[in-house]
Amino acid sequence: MEEYQEFFRIGQYTDTEAMTGCTVILCEDGVTGGVSVRGGSPNTRDTDALKSENNRKFVHGVTLSGGSAFGLAANAGVVDFLEKHKIGRDMGITYIPNVVGASLFDLRIGRFDVRPDFQAGYKACEQAFNNQTFQLGNYGAGTGCSVGTINGERNAMKGGIGLHTMRHEKLWVTAVVAVNAVGDVYDEAVGKIIAGARKPGEQKIGFSEALFLEHYQNEQALFDGNTVIGCIMTNATFSKAKMNKLADLSHNGIARAIRPAHTTYDGDTLFVLGANQIETSFEAVSILAVEAVRQAILKGTKAAKTYGDYLAYRDI
Repeated sequence: MEEYQEFFRIGQYTDTEAMTGCTVILCEDGVTGGVSVRGGSPNTRDTDALKSENNRKFVHGVTLSGGSAFGLAANAGVVDFLEKHKIGRDMGITYIPNVVGASLFDLRIGRFDVRPDFQAGYKACEQAFNNQTFQLGNYGAGTGCSVGTINGERNAMKGGIGLHTMRHEKLWVTAVVAVNAVGDVYDEAVGKIIAGARKPGEQKIGFSEALFLEHYQNEQALFDGNTVIGCIMTNATFSKAKMNKLADLSHNGIARAIRPAHTTYDGDTLFVLGANQIETSFEAVSILAVEAVRQAILKGTKAAKTYGDYLAYRDI
C-alpha cells in the first residue's frame, strides 16, 4: 500500500468506446487545499473557494475529467456520492462536500458527444471506495489525452494519466497528472523529447516549439483543446496560503516536462491537498512535489496506448 492510501482514495471511470473518463481523489476527513491555474484556457470548478483569503477550510474531493466544459458535470456525481456517505461539512440537515475540479479537452478522440457526467463521477467514487488499483495511461482522465497537437490530430501522439510518489524519511508527496498538452513531453534524464508533434514522412518527434515560432505572426488559435491537469497529495502540514504557493511551485514540474508549457491553448491546473500529519519545511515539500509532477507526466505518457492516429510512446 502506498503512503497516500492512508489518507486519500483514488478512483477512475473509463469509457474506452467514447475514449473519455474521470479520476477522483477523495479525502473523507477533509484536508487543506490549494490550487494554481497557469494555462490560458482552463475549465475549472470552485477554484475561487481555495483562494487564501476565502473561507473554505477543507476539501473533500478533487475531480479530474475529460469532456472539456461538459466534463465538469462529473463533479455533481462526486458531490452526491459523498453526501450520501455523510462526507463533508455537517450542516445539521445534511452534509455538504467541498469538491473542486478541472477538465481537459478530449473531444477529438473517440466520440465527441459522450462526456463524463453525473454517473461517471459517481462510479469513479464507487471505484475509489472499492480500493480500485490505480492504472496508468489510457484510464480515467487520461483516457482521451493527447500531446503535441499543434500540428493537428493526425500528427499528434497519445497522452495518458500518471502517478508518482516521492519520499524523504517521513515525508511523502504523490502526484496524479493527466497529460494532455499542445506541446511535447521532454525527459530530462535522457535529454530528449519522448512524445509530441510529428511531421508526415519524418521519424523525428517534437516539433511544437519550432512550429510556434514558425507561425509567430499567426494570432489565431493554432490548435485549441488541450490542458495538463493534476492533483498533488502530501502528509505535510501547511496553511491554506502555503498550499496555494505549493500548487504554484508544483507547476515547475510541468515546465520541466512539457515544451512549451502553460500556453494560451492549455488550461494547465494543479490542485494540492495536505493531510496535515507532519511538520516540515516548505522547501523540502516543494522539491519533492516538482519531481513528483515531472515523473507522473513521464509515467502517464509512457504507459499510454496508441489510439487511431494518436501514436503512443511505446510504439515509436
